[in-house]
Amino acid sequence: MTKKNRIIYWTATALLSVGMLGSGISQLLHTKEMNELIAHTGYPMYFMNIIGVWKILGVIAILIPKNKLLKEWAYAGFFFLMTGALFSHLAMGDAGKAIFGPLFQTIFIILSWYFRPTDRKLTAVN
Repeated sequence: MTKKNRIIYWTATALLSVGMLGSGISQLLHTKEMNELIAHTGYPMYFMNIIGVWKILGVIAILIPKNKLLKEWAYAGFFFLMTGALFSHLAMGDAGKAIFGPLFQTIFIILSWYFRPTDRKLTAVN
């Protein structure tokens, strides 16, 4: 892995982790901002508990060494969660700040997944 790829990986992974951890905690705490956001998109409030836990566990899975299959599941879950959030906001007619978060998180997910070190990749077994 080149130094450039390592920098891209760790930068994207750090930004992804901070965003997911912060929003996951906010969702578990049912902050005013998160309550308004979920209500606006039409999802039930209990949904915040589910995705908040998933986000925190996903960050742990991505950051800890080994458990390659678990990492793949975490990246996939983050991708579906953030693209779902992006499309939910677009469906509601939102723009600007509402779509930038999920859009940039999706970019960080893709960059982190693509540039991850070989020892963090799931390899096919023939």
